[in-house]
Amino acid sequence: MNKATIYNVALKAGVSLATVSRTLNNPEKVKLETRERVLKVIDELGYKPNAFAKGLASRKSTSVAVIVPDMSRASIAEMVNGITAEARKYQYSLILYVLKDENLEESEMLKEVVASQADGILYMNDEINEEQYTMLNTIQEDYKVPIVLANTLYPYDNKLVTVCIDYFKAGYEITKRLLDKGRKNIFLLTTARKYMVNDLKEAGYIKAMKEAGLETNIVRTSGDISVNTVHFNELFRDSGKKIDGVLAVRDSIAVSFINTMIDRGKKIPKDINVYGFQNTKYASLCRPKLSCVDVPILDIGAKAMKLLKQEMDGETVEQKFNVLHHDIIERGTTK
Repeated sequence: MNKATIYNVALKAGVSLATVSRTLNNPEKVKLETRERVLKVIDELGYKPNAFAKGLASRKSTSVAVIVPDMSRASIAEMVNGITAEARKYQYSLILYVLKDENLEESEMLKEVVASQADGILYMNDEINEEQYTMLNTIQEDYKVPIVLANTLYPYDNKLVTVCIDYFKAGYEITKRLLDKGRKNIFLLTTARKYMVNDLKEAGYIKAMKEAGLETNIVRTSGDISVNTVHFNELFRDSGKKIDGVLAVRDSIAVSFINTMIDRGKKIPKDINVYGFQNTKYASLCRPKLSCVDVPILDIGAKAMKLLKQEMDGETVEQKFNVLHHDIIERGTTK
C-alpha cells in the first residue's frame, strides 16, 4: 500500500503544498522547470493524490491559517479584523485556529494546520519559546509554508517575518510618563504566565525605575477577574503599602484594578494614575476613561497579512523585523 503524501512530495521537491496541487490541477500556472521536478518526485514516490488535494488549486480563494491564543480578548478580535480587511483585497479565505483548547496540544494543532494545506500562517500566540519557534521554522523550511508573526515575537532570531511594536520602548516611555507626573510608588501589573511581549514591557519598566533610583513593584496576576481582584485587594492588606501609579500589561487588567480600587474608596486619578497597554474597547468603556499605550492593532494585522501575501507569492521580504509606531493616549485615569 502506497503511503506517500502530498507533504512528502512537497518536501522532496522543495516546493510548497500549493505548488504540488497546482502542478496536478493547473500545470500551466507552474514554471516548466518546477513542474517537471514535481512530476518527477510524484513518479518516484508513486504518490496518488486524493480528491481533497486535487481540488485545492482549483479553489477561487487562497486559504490562510490564523492562529490565535484566545478569541475572548478584545485585542485579538480587533487584529483579526485588520487581517480580514487586507485578506479580502486578494479574495483570501481565513481558517481560524484558537489555541485555548485544553484538549489539544499546540504541536497537534500545527499538524492540523499543515494538513489543511493552508498556503500561509499568521501566528499570533503571545508565548513563543524555543521549542515553539523551532517547530514554526520546521513548518516554513521543510513544508514551504510561509509564516508571519503578528503582534508577537521571538527576539533571539529573525528567520520568521515579524510585525509588532517596540514593547521595551513602550514600557520604558509609559513608566517615564508616570515618573514625570510625580508618581514614585509605581506598580507593574503583569501576567503570571510568561509571555515574551510582557517580558519586554517589564524590562522597559525596570529600566525607567532604576534610572530614577526607585524600587520596582511587580504584581504577577491573571486576566481572570475572579483571580486578579483577589490579588489587587491583597496589595492593601499591608497598611504601609502605598501605590500612586500603575502600568497594566492589558487593558482588561487595568480596568479590573481600577474597579477594585474604587470599591476600596480610592480616587482615580487623584490617588492613583493608571495606564493600560493596548487601547482596546475597554479603554473607552472604563470610567474614568483609561489612558494607555496605543498599539496599532488593526495596522499590525493588515501589515502582517500583506507581508504574508508577498511570501506566498514567492517574493522575498527583505526586512524580517517590522516595528510599527505606537502612541501614548492620555485620558481620565492620568489627568
